[in-house]
Amino acid sequence: MDAVNIRGLTKVYGTGDTATAALVDADLTVAPGELVALLGPSGSGKTTLLTAICCINEPTRGRIELDGIRVYEDGWTGVDVRALRRSRIGVVFQAYNLLPFLNVLENVELILHLNGVDAGQAREDAMRLLDYLEIAHRWHHYPGEISGGEQQRVAIARALANDPTVVLADEPTASLDSERGRIVMGLLRKVSRERHAAVIVVTHDERMIEGFDTVYRMADGRITGRAARQEATPWP
Repeated sequence: MDAVNIRGLTKVYGTGDTATAALVDADLTVAPGELVALLGPSGSGKTTLLTAICCINEPTRGRIELDGIRVYEDGWTGVDVRALRRSRIGVVFQAYNLLPFLNVLENVELILHLNGVDAGQAREDAMRLLDYLEIAHRWHHYPGEISGGEQQRVAIARALANDPTVVLADEPTASLDSERGRIVMGLLRKVSRERHAAVIVVTHDERMIEGFDTVYRMADGRITGRAARQEATPWP
């Protein structure tokens, strides 16, 4: 069963003469454990597609299935999308979006608390995730006290806190230098392989695409090409 199955997804802003198509007839399939890139310049529709998959941005028409659940078909199907996001989707933001008044451990614990995990179990699970991403030694630091690369590791840990089947990352390396960017991409590949999650990464950086299983190229709201990558990955 596909983790993500998108068919004919279209998003139009405005009506009549002012109508602008941000996404046009997009088809996308991602299997569990697959690492996928959405590659294209600014304004190509990458983030519009990502936010539609995340059930934040309502499309105009088309179909979205997540983990076998049809959530959208020319309109929301009635599935509780908030509960779906909490239980099945993890999001990694370009700007990290860590809460500055919580330390590293508390930032990850918060997601577990929101999902009803008791305090003791939340702390244990959060520490396990931080250890998995090799950032547990910074658990007591606040976001402003750690580097950008370290903050992105924490953001990935937070995205994994609900054990998602789908992980969405919006330009996760944009604020990092090349070396730290490759490390973060290696971590996302690790997540796809070891946690069997479907990982979709929005990027405009051609230097980062060699390690993806599949690359979808986008332009002017359309998916213009799809390529499977066979080369050895350059990431750590």
